[in-house]
Formats: sequence, structure tokens, C-alpha cells
Amino acid sequence: MKTTTPTLAQVLTQARTLGLERIDAQMLLLHAMGRPDAGRAWLLAHDTDALEPAVHEAFMALCQRRAAGEPVAYLTGRKEFYGLPLVIDARVLDPRPDTETLVDWALEVIAPLTDPLHPPRIVDLGTGSGAIALALQHQRPTAQVLAVDASSDALAVAQANAQRLALPVRFARGHWLDGVEGRFDAIVSNPPYIPAADPHLAALTHEPLQALASGADGLDDIRTIVTQAPAHLVPGGWLLLEHGWDQAAAVRELLVQQGWEQVQSRQDLSGTERCSGARRPSA
Repeated sequence: MKTTTPTLAQVLTQARTLGLERIDAQMLLLHAMGRPDAGRAWLLAHDTDALEPAVHEAFMALCQRRAAGEPVAYLTGRKEFYGLPLVIDARVLDPRPDTETLVDWALEVIAPLTDPLHPPRIVDLGTGSGAIALALQHQRPTAQVLAVDASSDALAVAQANAQRLALPVRFARGHWLDGVEGRFDAIVSNPPYIPAADPHLAALTHEPLQALASGADGLDDIRTIVTQAPAHLVPGGWLLLEHGWDQAAAVRELLVQQGWEQVQSRQDLSGTERCSGARRPSA
């Protein structure tokens, strides 16, 4: 009996029956076919094409892993962030689109710093894949960007991304600002902020726990950064932090208690207060 070879449209329907989002299934199919840059429009134009059995088998295996919660970025080894193609694996967090809010804000606060003799100095704490630091360096090529992480595995991923993208970000291993020298115009960070007992952690088992959880209320690392930051900022410099969807008020209160100025929060594209920050007093 002759076996019917499925079409691209049919295997995408199979993926949907496993519970995959359409865009996830499309990205995994393009990856399995060795066409990661072809785009979703290409799939639509070729939806009646037959899929080779070996590619079909590989695609369904990827779909099973995605259905079990593994991020698409880990399955494909790729993730675009702020227009940059990053290489991603399980040593680092999968960069979220929400974090682009932090990059937007950082670019805004350093925008007035235009003296070519004194380029803006920025440090990205807990850089992970390097997403934030690399985006800032790409947008402000003259900036001096330092990326810090306590994980040597994460730094290896970030440094490889920087080398591949030819972006001159500097890297250092360290725990937040411990051992970091000098003063900066902006300190940015997307630190761990999930409470250690949060049930949502069960759905994130494929990602490094140390980059996700931070104490009973999720704010231990943010407290550390808020305390350390003034000694590492120029007068008037900014501290910008990403945090959980329900933590903005608590983070603003931490900043107020430490005597920061212009304490405020910024919303992501969904309208959630995703980042909070403040300015070091000028005097």
C-alpha cells in the first residue's frame, strides 16, 4: 500500500491538535525544513507541497517537545530581540518581547548624552543571552556598554552573540554590581523576580531557575541592586529595572525608601507596568 505524504498545511494542522500556537508550529516547521529565514508567507505559498517523511518525523518530535513546555527559541536555537537575531539555548532565559520596553526606556534616558568626548556608559546586570546589552550597543554604537552575569555559561552565550553580531560590548562575571568599577549613566537589569514558591515556576522548568526566582516575594535581587546602584551611577544617572506584572508599586516603594528621584514605571505593549526606575539625585 502506498503511503500518502502529508502536505505542509496538513502537518501544521497536526501540530495544532497537540495544542501548539500557529506561529510556534510555523517556526518549528521552517526550522525542521532548514528554511528558518523563509518566513511564514513562504509557508502559505507552499502549503500544498509534500513534506519528506524524515522532515515530518523531525518536525513532530519538535512539536512534542514544544507541547511539553520547551521554549521555541531553545528548539530552534534562534530568537529575534529588538531586531537582532540571537543564538539561544537552555543556558540562558528565552528573551521576552516585554523586555524591549526596558531597552526603549534606556535609549530614552541616554538620548541627551551626545558629547562625543563623553559617550554614554551603560551596565546591563544579569545579561543572560546579552539581549539588552547588544540591543543598546546596536542602537547607540558609540556607547560604552558593559554586560555582567554571575553565570559563566550565560556569559559564553552572550559573548558568542556579540562576536557574531560584531558588537563591542564588554563582559564581566560577577554578582550584580559586586566588583564592578566606575560610574555609569544608566544601570539596566532584568533580574530574577518570581517568588520562590510561585506555582508558575512549574511551567518554566526548561529555563535556568537561578535566572527566574528571587526569594519569598521575588524582590531579593531587586533590593540588592537598588541598594548597590547609587555608588555606581553618576549624579543624575538612571536605574531601570524589569519586574513582574504585579510588582511595580513595591519596586517604586523600594526606590522611594532609598531616596531616589523621579520614581516611575513604564508599561509594556499589553498595558502592564513592566519596568520601574528612578534617577540618582544630582546633589
